[in-house]
Amino acid sequence: MPVTSAGLLAYRPAATASDGGAVFEVLIAHMGGPFWQRKDAGAWTIPKGEYDPAEESPLQAARREFREELGIEPPDGPVIELGSFAASRKTISVFAIDGSGLEVSHPLFGEFELEWPPRSGRMASFPEVDRVEWMPPAIAAGKLTASQRPALAALAGALSGRGVS
Repeated sequence: MPVTSAGLLAYRPAATASDGGAVFEVLIAHMGGPFWQRKDAGAWTIPKGEYDPAEESPLQAARREFREELGIEPPDGPVIELGSFAASRKTISVFAIDGSGLEVSHPLFGEFELEWPPRSGRMASFPEVDRVEWMPPAIAAGKLTASQRPALAALAGALSGRGVS
């Protein structure tokens, strides 16, 4: 059975730069755990996680995973379906939502357990993500995993159709 995952990409308006820079920012998270600790490029993610399509819809899963990973209630409001994207052995359905006013200064990250150090027989807890930041799409593109970068282009296209670019 294919692995399905869903994520919620929050965005908010940003001041237009005089040099034509981004007019919106996205909220992405740095992956937690020892493997990602010293990495930056390609080590960030849209808040997302796996789900069982027989038990919940992709949007329900995206909202749940946002809450579980960040410890923050996802914003309310209209959702933009950005599409589904292939990522190694899974498919990620990504939705966008206006996160204007979303408070992210005190996140409470979810955790996972991992044998650490490897082959030590000791289990350790690590945060699923260890920080979250608003950033312009051009910067986020260099930080997100390659399989999630197309969601940024899909969001830019969806927002330009609404008069935001």
